[in-house]
Amino acid sequence: MSNDGVNTGRRRFLVAATSVVGAAGAAGAAIPFLGSWAPSAKAKAAGAPVRVNINKVQPGQQIVAEWRGQPVFVLHRTPEIMEGLKTIDAQMADPQSQQSDQPDYVDASARSIKPELLIVLGVCTHLGCSPTFRPEVAPADLGPEWVGGYFCACHGSRYDLAGRVYKGQPAPLNLPVPPHSYETDNVILIGVDEEAV
Repeated sequence: MSNDGVNTGRRRFLVAATSVVGAAGAAGAAIPFLGSWAPSAKAKAAGAPVRVNINKVQPGQQIVAEWRGQPVFVLHRTPEIMEGLKTIDAQMADPQSQQSDQPDYVDASARSIKPELLIVLGVCTHLGCSPTFRPEVAPADLGPEWVGGYFCACHGSRYDLAGRVYKGQPAPLNLPVPPHSYETDNVILIGVDEEAV
């Protein structure tokens, strides 16, 4: 067989060019594929601690933070709220939080490290809805006995301003208290135990 008229230089150029383009295409396909194995920024942040500045939260006010994709209620309780909690212990299903999910370092009845600051996951222990903050006393829709708390509109569960569930509610447990600590007087670190600081 004769190679007359075949340009071997051109053949080598085409083979080399095809190889380079093929390698670039393979690399272009591999980079996103390998990148998909790395966790996203959202996934990395999901378990990370969250800093919450409470400097501007006035007594009687609540803010909502987010930790691990769940709402966290941070309530600055007044002395009147704290006194009111003592008067309704008999109406609570678990007033001393013996069956509730909370760290050992929080006070069992106030359910907090500092009495004036309540930090609870805003997730109903019945089916996971988010209760609403209802601090008003005796509103028409909740009745004259209501002294303020959290109301879950999904199935009617009621909690007091310590996140303790009332007796006879669909929710079986008090609102969970997440691990948390105080980085400073005005900064809470949600997701890091007080004992670890």
